[in-house]
Amino acid sequence: MQSQKLSYLMIGDSIKKQVASQGLLSLYQGLGPTILRDVPFSAVYWFNYELLKQKFNQQKPTFWFSFFAGATAGGLAAVLTLPFDVIKTHRQIELGEVQALANKQTRSTYFLMKNLYQNNGYKALFAGIVPRIVKVAPACAIMVSTYEYGKQFFHNYNASKAASTF
Repeated sequence: MQSQKLSYLMIGDSIKKQVASQGLLSLYQGLGPTILRDVPFSAVYWFNYELLKQKFNQQKPTFWFSFFAGATAGGLAAVLTLPFDVIKTHRQIELGEVQALANKQTRSTYFLMKNLYQNNGYKALFAGIVPRIVKVAPACAIMVSTYEYGKQFFHNYNASKAASTF
């Protein structure tokens, strides 16, 4: 649906054709690139967020510190894992293409990355970098600042409740 305007009925038909021609496991062709994107993304994101907290001596970070540190860490993680996001997107696009349905061989993530690089250079592996950063950085900022605020709110709430019982 991202690559072309398809109705939900058309998506269902594409899925049925995919399963009929390549089997049920063909629906999971993007799992490898997704894992290769998401696991390192989380590692890079949380490492850098915690590093920024430590560097700026933020044991109890403010909402705004968390917001900007989360955006920074998320932007960096998005850039470093973008090649795997590009491959995942290519696999998703293939699902809706008739040519992909006819192609019985499954191509590895390495093959797809190598092919993109050979045909279009390294820039092909970083296609869509600006929209990804524009999407991911604010999402990470909102997520971690909300998390930190909620953590402090409930810590303070529980502490005040415990103090009032004594």
